[in-house]
Amino acid sequence: MQAQLITRFKNITPEGGVIELVIWKVPAPVPPTEHGYKYRAVYARNGARIVGFDNERGKGDHCHLDGQELPYTFVSVEQLVEDFIAAVTARRSA
Repeated sequence: MQAQLITRFKNITPEGGVIELVIWKVPAPVPPTEHGYKYRAVYARNGARIVGFDNERGKGDHCHLDGQELPYTFVSVEQLVEDFIAAVTARRSA
């Protein structure tokens, strides 16, 4: 099986921010994760990452919030999208 694109979304916000989300179903988990997805989700403004979720090889699932890198527990694609949207919404309205 080759990697299959699940979703790709990119939007430029009215204030000039960039919201981008890409999720792939992969044939083998990205170590050290155990699920079969590779993903990256970012909200950046003025060249600075405000929110990020990804599962980089060697690091596993984690998120970047307010300049800090924190562990993230991947449950499902749907939950990842909800968590990302909630984090972006909270920071856009702050």
